Amino acid sequence: MKKVSLIAIALLLVAVAQAKVTYKFRISLTDKNNTEYSLDKPQQFLSEKALLRRAKQKLAVDSTDLPIPGKYLKAIRATGAKVLVTSKWNNTVAVSCADSLLVNKIAKLPFVGNTELVWMGEEQTQSSDAAQKEEVTNKLEKTDNYYGRAFHQIEVHNGQKLHEAGFRGQGMTVAIIDGGFKNANKLTALKSLKLLGTRDFVKPNSDIYEENNHGMKVLSCMASNEPYSIVGTAPEASYWLLRSEDTSSENLIEQDYWAAAIEFADSVGVDVVNTSLGYRTFDDSSKNYTYQDLNGKKAMISRSAGMAADKGIVLVCSAGNEGRGSWKKITPPADAFNVITVAAVDSTLNLAPFSSVGNTTDNRVKPDVSAIGERTILLNTNGEVGHANGTSFSTPTFCGLVTCLWQACPQLTAKEVIELVRKSCNHYAFPDNIYGYGVPDIYKAYLTVHPEIATK
Repeated sequence: MKKVSLIAIALLLVAVAQAKVTYKFRISLTDKNNTEYSLDKPQQFLSEKALLRRAKQKLAVDSTDLPIPGKYLKAIRATGAKVLVTSKWNNTVAVSCADSLLVNKIAKLPFVGNTELVWMGEEQTQSSDAAQKEEVTNKLEKTDNYYGRAFHQIEVHNGQKLHEAGFRGQGMTVAIIDGGFKNANKLTALKSLKLLGTRDFVKPNSDIYEENNHGMKVLSCMASNEPYSIVGTAPEASYWLLRSEDTSSENLIEQDYWAAAIEFADSVGVDVVNTSLGYRTFDDSSKNYTYQDLNGKKAMISRSAGMAADKGIVLVCSAGNEGRGSWKKITPPADAFNVITVAAVDSTLNLAPFSSVGNTTDNRVKPDVSAIGERTILLNTNGEVGHANGTSFSTPTFCGLVTCLWQACPQLTAKEVIELVRKSCNHYAFPDNIYGYGVPDIYKAYLTVHPEIATK
């Protein structure tokens, strides 16, 4: 019996050794001293387009914009850890290593404040969706309406009037931070997509078009451009497709990836960001959020999201789909400051039962606005028009219209756009924690800035 037990233990040890467990840590730094970058030379770390966006809104480049000092990264790598991503806004570095004790060496570095385990497990070498082949048929049925079946979800915001006035996203840059864009490069309704580039922060060498399809569906709400079959809300904008979500697990490291993604978006000069992601529970349940954490400051993703407007970016994010569960509430980054958080309603503008509600812990109105998220019209991975439920889809549908509004009112700052959107809502005078300020009228918002148009 003892011999059997010893064999079992030996086999277990072999299995553990073969598993090649990887640990990922978030390293919080105390400062940015000894940096090789200078605020006097922001062109070293921000593109001309990003600097023009800041200048236009009279926003200064400050210490949060300075990249993590190279000397600090070199010292961290010297311990044997691999640097995954950095966040200059949060002054953090995410690393991976095979030995969990390695973090003790990092913690002793003079510029390190604290460390936190944010992921533990086996690294996947292949996309979780790569083996799931689906025939791309691209069968697009024609309708009598220019927007196809997507017309109603645009009409409820008077978005078609903004399009008719000539504002369809031209000259605007949108970043979508999501979990993958499966088949987006193969779909007929996206063939005219003005793509500026892609970036995968989870697995940098992966094919972003072989990953999860969630981001593709989000993209289709905005960028589809097949008249009389499906036309999205910002069909002529330019897009960056960024992956931060690891759909194979749920861990804090994804917020480090997200922070890196939005900072990248900032650096290349993006105007508007859509993110249809939310976090509440994790594989390590000790990391789960509580209601008290919905203050816009607890979650790293919320802190990063709240900084976007300070950099001149309008961020539109989903409220969450917790309405049917015990939690009910919004999920970070929906609790962030200075973002547009979108709830979901049905075609009659009644709340979708799954849509998360507010308010935040500090009693700010959340969600901010409502848009159609029940049976939202979008593209499926086979290229055909379908529908899906979720604040994941009410968000991009409305985000595209925000993009067109800002194109029509370029003199506004990001924070002015956010406030203008709120004021255009049908419940602005009496907001609640269900619909927020209500359903926005995007054309009304446009006329508020350009009253002379209404008199013509």
